Amino acid sequence: MADFPGFIAVETGEDGGLPLAIAWSLPDGQVKHTLIQPDDSWLNDELVALGDYSLEELEGLGVSPLDVIRELENDHFSETLLTAGVSDDESALARLFDAFGLDPFVELAPAESLYPDLPAGEWIRRRNELFGELGLEPLRADQEVQVMLALHQRLTEEDA
Repeated sequence: MADFPGFIAVETGEDGGLPLAIAWSLPDGQVKHTLIQPDDSWLNDELVALGDYSLEELEGLGVSPLDVIRELENDHFSETLLTAGVSDDESALARLFDAFGLDPFVELAPAESLYPDLPAGEWIRRRNELFGELGLEPLRADQEVQVMLALHQRLTEEDA
């Protein structure tokens, strides 16, 4: 099997794009996923949205934003990663990097751009169907990446 493209998804709180969890794929199709410990500067707003997570869960099970950045750098430095939600993921990644005064070293592109022969909206329709078929949730970063990988595999097999 050929290498998989790099897919990424960032799970955020409802307001302000607070990065709560991140997942990305590796060339062999494996998915890396982790919760993110919130930076203290992100928690200054009393109304910060933590989505489905508690602060204790994020702090206890998550990894530091700097460790997330280092791991992403090891896996995808200066690469373009594909996402289902470019603007949302870009703002969440920017917040992650801004906490350390860094510029993001990855670029994001829409995942559907990989499939120029698909009619407009077809990638999104098939992605949504696959979530239902696999019983996964589109707002979960790891499940989003799993669906993008599965859809890529299907579309690649159809083209073969």
